[in-house]
Amino acid sequence: MRKTLYTIIAGLLILTGCSTQSKTGDKEETPSSKTTSMQVTASTSAETPVKQQFTMPDTMPDDFDFMVSYGYGDVAKNVIDTYSGTVTKDLIMKGTATADLTFTSEERSKIYKMMKDIDIMGPKELSSENGCAQIPSNTDSWKVTANGHTASFSWTDESCTTTKDAKQLLQLRQDIQHIVALKEAYQALPETEGGYE
Repeated sequence: MRKTLYTIIAGLLILTGCSTQSKTGDKEETPSSKTTSMQVTASTSAETPVKQQFTMPDTMPDDFDFMVSYGYGDVAKNVIDTYSGTVTKDLIMKGTATADLTFTSEERSKIYKMMKDIDIMGPKELSSENGCAQIPSNTDSWKVTANGHTASFSWTDESCTTTKDAKQLLQLRQDIQHIVALKEAYQALPETEGGYE
């Protein structure tokens, strides 16, 4: 009887010691948690969001808008936001500065096509666990609305290996940044001061 009891206790100790904790130790990681989930919703009423598969239409819809925030650490201070028509620049030591931002119809169509080409509202694999972390890391958060559907998701380049989907999103953000950087309103914002370590 004692032998059986000791065997059960030893088995339980082994099982409880075999956990796949993340490096922060606060969340159990499963194979499905390695793929960053996106929520695409369409509202049938103000209170009832419905999860759906969504393919962006070929023609840019009238309600197309997006917001991307990015920067180092947990607080992404750079923001390009067509919902509010603003761009915010991280000035590092001097805080942030915001200006009005308007894209031309051609620029909006170009951005929409770039998003559609990478299926931005489709499922994405955005994280890769390889035991290597780079510091500081960059975090991008996206929100995209098209044809009554909204997708929201975030990813970080903290891992030393970047997935194909993350590389596409990084390139998209950099392409949009390039368009914004040519705008007079953005160029009129103050220069950054300092840097991140």
